Amino acid sequence: MQNRRRFISHSAAVASAVASTVAFPLVAGAQPKTVKVGVLHPVTGALAYSGQQCRLGAQLAIEDINKAGGIKSLGGAQLEALLGDAQSQPQAGAAEVEKMNEAGVSAIVGAFASAICLATTQAAAKYNLPHVVDVGVADQIVERGLKNTFRFGPGYKKSTEVAMANLLVLNRAAGNPAKTVMIIHEESLFGSGTAALLARELPGYGFDVKEVVKHANPTRDFNNIVLRMKSINPDIVIPANYYNEYALLVRTMQQQKVAPKAIFSVLGGAASSYKFVKEFPEAANGIIDCNHWFNPKDKRAQELRKRVEAKGQFFSYEVFMTYTAMGLLADALERAKSTDRAALIDALASSTFSNHVMPYGPTKFVNGQNEGAQPLMTQVVKNDIKVIIPRDYREVEPVFPLKA
Repeated sequence: MQNRRRFISHSAAVASAVASTVAFPLVAGAQPKTVKVGVLHPVTGALAYSGQQCRLGAQLAIEDINKAGGIKSLGGAQLEALLGDAQSQPQAGAAEVEKMNEAGVSAIVGAFASAICLATTQAAAKYNLPHVVDVGVADQIVERGLKNTFRFGPGYKKSTEVAMANLLVLNRAAGNPAKTVMIIHEESLFGSGTAALLARELPGYGFDVKEVVKHANPTRDFNNIVLRMKSINPDIVIPANYYNEYALLVRTMQQQKVAPKAIFSVLGGAASSYKFVKEFPEAANGIIDCNHWFNPKDKRAQELRKRVEAKGQFFSYEVFMTYTAMGLLADALERAKSTDRAALIDALASSTFSNHVMPYGPTKFVNGQNEGAQPLMTQVVKNDIKVIIPRDYREVEPVFPLKA
C-alpha cells in the first residue's frame, strides 16, 4: 500500500469555479428566424447518463449563443435544438439522422459513443449534412473521407500517444518500477479499438502486456475478471470502458483488495469524473487518466462548471465537449453567413475557432480532425481531480511507488 501511495502522490492544481445560473431565454414579440440544429445523443439505454450530459452541454451552449444575439450574420437568428435519442444503439442513431434531415436541420452535433458516431456521420453524409462529432474517439470516424464530418476533440491515437509518453515519464521518475500491464476493455468500437492500440504500443515503451480482457457492455459483475487480475498481478491496470463498467470494475478491485501500482487510464469512462469521485472516493483515489479536460486556467470554464453544478449535475467531459462543439458550429454559421449545407461544410473545414474553454488553441481541421486537439493528464487526489503535466522526469517527484 505504501508503494501505491508513492505512485499516486504527484499532482497539480485544478480550476476553481464561480457561480452563475441557467435558464432558457423567453423572447417576447417578433423574433428573428431560427436555425435548426440536430442534437443527437444516447439519452436512454446503457449510455444514457453520458448522453444526457452531452445534451445538457449542447443546451447550455445554445442558451449562451442565443443570449449573445444568435447568429449575427443571419440577422440574429436563434439556434433551435431538435433533440434526438440514439437509444445507445448505432442503428437508432442513424434512424434519428433520417428524421432530422427530413425536419430540415442545418447540421448535427453528437453523438458521444464511437460506434454511434460512426453510424450517424455515415447517415448524414448521404445528405451532405454537416456533422460535428463531440466525443467519439475512434479514429475510423474521420478516416473514411467523409467531407461532412468534423471532430473537435482528439481521437484515441492522439490520446494514446500522449498517455504513453507521460506514462514513460512517470515510470522513469520513480526508477522504472512498473513493467507489466493488464488491459480490461468493453466490447464496442471505443473499448476494442483503444485496447488494440494500447496492446500494440505498450511493448515499444518497455511494458509487458500480460493479458487483454474483453467484457460485454453492459456488465454487472466483474468478480471473475478481478480474480484473474489477482492471479496475474500486473503492475498497471488499464481500463477502457464507459462510466458504469469503469466504476464497477474499480469498486470490485477495491472489494477484493487488488491494489496494483497504478490504475492508469486512456480516456477512462469514470477516471476523470467528479461523479465518480463523489460517489466512490476511496475507489477513485489515485487514478491517473489521459482524457478530455477543460483548460483549468480559463475562467469561463470555471463559470460553466458552477452553472452545471447549480443544476444539480456534474461537470463531466461530456458537458464541456458538447458545449464547445456547439460553439464551433455557431462560429461556422457566423462565417458562412448561410445555412446552406455546402457553405457550412466549407466554413467548418476552414475553421480557426479559438473562442473556447479547451486547452487546444486555434482549430485546424485536416481530413475532418482538429489537429490542435489534445487531452490532458489528470489524477484523483484527496477527493478532487488535479491536472498533472509532467514535462521532464527529472523535474517530477516519483509517482510510481516501487523503489528502483
